[in-house]
Amino acid sequence: MAKVLVIGNGGREHAICYKFKQSSLVDEVFVAPGNPGMGDVATIVNIKANDYDGLIKFCKDNKIDLVFVGPEIPLCDGIVDILSEQGIDIFGPTKMAARLEGSKVFAKNMMKKYHIPTAKYETFSDYEKAKEYLLTQKCPVVIKADGLAAGKGVIIAKTKEEALNSLEEIMCNNLFQSAGKNVVIEEFLEGEEFSLLAFVKDDKVYGMQLAQDHKRAFDNDEGLNTGGMGAYTPINHLAQDTYEEAMEKIMKPMAKAMIEEGCPFTGILYGGCMLTNDGVKTIEFNVRFGDPETEVILLALENDLYQTIMDILNNREVELKFDNNHYLGVVMANNGYPGSYEKGAIIEGLDNVDLCFHMGTGIDDKGNVIATGGRVLFIVGKGDSLKQAKENAYANVKKITCSNLFYRHDIGDKGLKNE
Repeated sequence: MAKVLVIGNGGREHAICYKFKQSSLVDEVFVAPGNPGMGDVATIVNIKANDYDGLIKFCKDNKIDLVFVGPEIPLCDGIVDILSEQGIDIFGPTKMAARLEGSKVFAKNMMKKYHIPTAKYETFSDYEKAKEYLLTQKCPVVIKADGLAAGKGVIIAKTKEEALNSLEEIMCNNLFQSAGKNVVIEEFLEGEEFSLLAFVKDDKVYGMQLAQDHKRAFDNDEGLNTGGMGAYTPINHLAQDTYEEAMEKIMKPMAKAMIEEGCPFTGILYGGCMLTNDGVKTIEFNVRFGDPETEVILLALENDLYQTIMDILNNREVELKFDNNHYLGVVMANNGYPGSYEKGAIIEGLDNVDLCFHMGTGIDDKGNVIATGGRVLFIVGKGDSLKQAKENAYANVKKITCSNLFYRHDIGDKGLKNE
C-alpha cells in the first residue's frame, strides 16, 4: 500500500487528498501544510510548501511513494527538481517546464513560435514603450503581469484611461510586486471561456472533461478578477468538436513544443481556452490543477488517481473515464476579496453540508472554524442535470452561517441558458 504526500493548503489540495483517499492502492494521505478542514481525508503535516529540506526529510522518514504538488509557486521554484534529485517520486513539471505559468512572456513566445492560436500581443519591460504601444490599441485591452500573481495578475481595461492607470500601477507602483516587472499587452478576445486540463508526460496528453470557471468577483461577471468564484463540469453546450480542436491545436502541440525546447513537460497542464468566432484560442497555460475546477473535475473522474499517475509516470497507456453526473461548486469568500479583508469570522453549519472543500479556514483558540483566507469554502452540488447540481449546491450554501462571507449566485448560468 502506498503513501502519498500532497503539497498545498487550499480547496484544490483538499479535493486532491479526497481523491487519493478513495484509492484502493493508497494506505495513507499526508498534506503539507494543509488546513484544518482537510483532516477528514489526510494527515496534516506542519511543513511549509517551500521548506524543501523539511519535505525531503519527511518523505524519507515516512517512505513516501508519491508527492503531488497543488500550487504553482513551489513548481516554479523547482520543487520537482529538488525532490527528484533526492530519489523521491514526484508528479509535476521541472522548473524549466514550469515557466509556462511562471512567465507569461515565455508562454506567449512559445505560442507564437509553435503556431498555437492565441490573442495578438506584445511584451514590454520598459514602461514608456509599453505606454506608447498601449495608446495605439483599441479597448477593451488586456494587460498581464509576466510573473505569478495568485491568479489576479490580469487586468481587462475597458477604457484607455483605465488601461493607462493599470499599466502604471503594475509597472511603476508594484501592484503585483516583481511579477509586474515585465508585462504582456494583448487584444481582448470575445467568446466563451472554458478550462481543459490534461495529465501529461512528454508527448502523451490525456485530456479531462471540460469545466467552466467564473473569474469575476460578483454576479454577471462584474467586479475584479479573482482566483475563481465557482465552477461546473461538464459543459454540455460546447460541442465535442471544440474539445477536439483544443486538444489538437493547443494541448498536444504545446506538449510537443516543450520537448523541442529541451524541457519536456510532466504533470498537469491547464489550458485556459476561449471559443471565438475564429475558433479556439489560448488565454493562458497553467502547470497544475486549476482551482476551483479541480474540485468538480476530480469528483467526476472515475479513474483511481494514484493508479493513473503511476501509470503515466511508468509510460503505461491510460484511458480516462468520467461519470454521467453534473457537479457545480460555489466559492464562499471573505468580504473584500480579492482586495483586503478581515480574518477570523466564525463559520457555523459545516456539519450540515453534503460536500465542502476548505480553501482558507483555520481554528481559533476556542475550537471554532474560522475564515482565514480570501476564498474560504467551496460548496459542491451533484445532480443528474446542471440545474439539479446548481440547486443542490446553493441549498448547501444556505446551510452555512458566517457574518463575513459572500458568494456569486449565478454559477453555472451560462450552461443553463444553453440547455
